[in-house]
Amino acid sequence: MTRAEPEDPRAARTRARLREALLQECAERPLAEVGVAALVRRAGVGRATFYVHYADLEALAVDACADVVREAVEALHAWRGRPDPVRAPAALPEFFASLTPHLALYRTLLPPGGGPLGQVLYRDLRAYSLRERERAGARDAPLIASAVAATFTGVLADWLHGTLPGTPEEIADQVWQLLVALHASR
Repeated sequence: MTRAEPEDPRAARTRARLREALLQECAERPLAEVGVAALVRRAGVGRATFYVHYADLEALAVDACADVVREAVEALHAWRGRPDPVRAPAALPEFFASLTPHLALYRTLLPPGGGPLGQVLYRDLRAYSLRERERAGARDAPLIASAVAATFTGVLADWLHGTLPGTPEEIADQVWQLLVALHASR
């Protein structure tokens, strides 16, 4: 088995500066209007440096928003014991509420039907759910893991785009009830 090489601290700092610069740019204008020249100027790096780390702005945007995927997966699994079938764990409405500062960027990366951030969210959530279902010895682990990942990703995208109304608390409880029902259905 091979071990991953430790990350170069300089490369990590450069990517962090690029991610922060992108979030600042997207707070002022839609991603489609952000240019690499303005971004690298704000980050204090050269254009070539940008392309060493990212293929394009979308790849940087997905990387900059990757924490939202981790937060979503953690929020969905932030309960212990027997889940309340009606009320979502506190972490889930907190997750939905935390999306507000970069809502426009998340909408761009997570359109209805998936998008680049939706693909990452679906993949990571399915993998986590599959591990949990297999650990519990469920025979239907792949089916339920796929259904959970698709349901949450779809609901999140539709809520971000306003096709599902509701406050963060309301949508959290609604999607939670769907997910609990999925787990109980088999």
